[in-house]
Amino acid sequence: MIPIGYMAKHVAVESDRFDASHFTEIFSVSNCISKNFADYIPYWKHNGYWFFDSPEIILEVARDNSIDLTGTRLFFYEVYELEFDDDESQWRLFERELSFKTEVVIPIEKTFEGVDVVTFSCGTSPECSPLSCNGLAREVETNQHCLLPSFGNAVQLLNAGRFRNSEPGPFRVFAVYSVNWP
Repeated sequence: MIPIGYMAKHVAVESDRFDASHFTEIFSVSNCISKNFADYIPYWKHNGYWFFDSPEIILEVARDNSIDLTGTRLFFYEVYELEFDDDESQWRLFERELSFKTEVVIPIEKTFEGVDVVTFSCGTSPECSPLSCNGLAREVETNQHCLLPSFGNAVQLLNAGRFRNSEPGPFRVFAVYSVNWP
């Protein structure tokens, strides 16, 4: 897994897309249900994976642009180095955007929350998390955060075609960690 950075999110506790009675919070990587702290891309402070190298950069963006971080949660992500091409049913390498500086600071403490599968049809920033965005969690077992319990489970589901036709791929597999604000 490749450490790719941080994101501050407004975590949703429910979704109108499916019965989320067994979720306490939705920790999806995508911006569809649990919203990012801001439309951050126009600030051009993200790294080549379209996340932030450190929590301090998020705090700087928020301070410099009068963005209120009250109620946000901080997450750290790692991604599998291969993405799954659903059309070809094969795994292939992908790379970060090399024109952006990428120097991810690894958190001293992090809590593993689960695994998300996210679409990247444009190849840049995360698009949809079919487990939550498309309600695929109705059909596959997820934890209380609407995430898969393990990397192996995500790979098995992708290989078996369980994400087919949920959203345009390719799909990337993320380890989701909660971290404390500095």
